[in-house]
Amino acid sequence: MDFTLELKNVFFKYSGISGSDKNVLENVSLKLSKSECIAILGPSGSGKTTLIQHFTGLLKPVSGHVYFNGRDIWTKKFPFKELRRKIGLVFQFPESQLFEETVFKDIAYGPQKLGFTDSEIQNRARNAMQAVGLDFDFFSHRSPFKLSEGEKRRVAIAGILAMNPGMVVFDEPTAGLDPGGIRRFEEIVNKLLNYGTSVVLITHNMDFVALIAQRVILMVKGRILFDGRPIDLFNNSELMKVSGLEVPGVISFLKNLKKPLPETINRSGGLDELLKRVKKINHDLLE
Repeated sequence: MDFTLELKNVFFKYSGISGSDKNVLENVSLKLSKSECIAILGPSGSGKTTLIQHFTGLLKPVSGHVYFNGRDIWTKKFPFKELRRKIGLVFQFPESQLFEETVFKDIAYGPQKLGFTDSEIQNRARNAMQAVGLDFDFFSHRSPFKLSEGEKRRVAIAGILAMNPGMVVFDEPTAGLDPGGIRRFEEIVNKLLNYGTSVVLITHNMDFVALIAQRVILMVKGRILFDGRPIDLFNNSELMKVSGLEVPGVISFLKNLKKPLPETINRSGGLDELLKRVKKINHDLLE
């Protein structure tokens, strides 16, 4: 599903009782289009969650523009329903948003609101559950409130996927997950990328970023300081220090051994190649 989302010179600050005169976003320009896995990084309070809420018009810039397929989303009669169907937001701990009496009804809620036929809703729910590793026949009639926390999260993600978005944006998706849960989420991301769906992640899990991200965007104090390949950010000691981020453990290990970093770490599925490299290095050390 081809589309382009672009922010140009966006400034934003909160108003009202909890507002302040300080900009949360300051002159942010960003373009997202092709199918890729993008990680948005930065310390707490850097504006990451505020940024993604501009993607679907949940927040409106104080100044600047947000364009969807070249059209300013804040012009009159802009079709927000279409925008929010093509860009799905999955906030931290999405399982807390489950509310229907069965897994199927929860996943089907979005497609029903879009007016799809019963057969199309059934297909979308089935495909979404397959994408997150939930057997349709086993889970569809169960109560989502009687599932494990990891299963609840997958149901919540399936509810977004059933809308068939062109981009899915996750806010801290690995928070609270054990290693097995993180591995299952990695599989979900890889499936989405194989379908041609773009994936955007806000995360503090730098090892996961090294594993799966193809592009990273670094935010500090509401500004974008870096937009490019993960490996180039990890090798920039000044930016890493300013942001307070830690270099992923596997990269620190390889750098300490004075070996060149494999380019495959910038692609989904690059972990296998990285592990082969580590094994080879270990073998060389033992000889």
